[in-house]
Amino acid sequence: MSKLWDDLKDNMKDWSSSAVEKAEEMSRIAVAKTEEMTRISKIKFEIHQLQREINKTYQHLGKMVYDHTKKDHMATFSANNDFFDFVNKVDEIKKDIARKKNEIEKIKKEYGINDNEIEVKSD
Repeated sequence: MSKLWDDLKDNMKDWSSSAVEKAEEMSRIAVAKTEEMTRISKIKFEIHQLQREINKTYQHLGKMVYDHTKKDHMATFSANNDFFDFVNKVDEIKKDIARKKNEIEKIKKEYGINDNEIEVKSD
C-alpha cells in the first residue's frame, strides 16, 4: 500500500510541476500579446489623431477656397501659397499615416498577429 501511496505522490508532484510550467508559459504568452496589442493600439491612436488633423486642414482649406472665391470672384489658386501649403500638409500627413500603418504591419508580422485579432482601419 505504501508503494501505491509513494507512486501517487510522485505522480502528483509531476502533474503539479507540469501544471506550473504550463501556467508560467501561458502567462508569458499573455504578457507578450498584451504588449504587442498595446503597441498597436498606441499607433492606431496616433493614426486617428493624424486623421483628425487632416480633417481640420480640409476645413481650413475649404474655408480659404470659399472666402477666396466669394471675395475675389476667383477660382484659380495657381499663385496662392496658402492653398499649396494646405495641400502639402495633407500630403505629408497621409505619408505619416502610411508609415504608421506599415509599423503596425511590421509588429503584426514580428509577433505573428492575425488580421482578425486586430483590425487596421483604412480611410
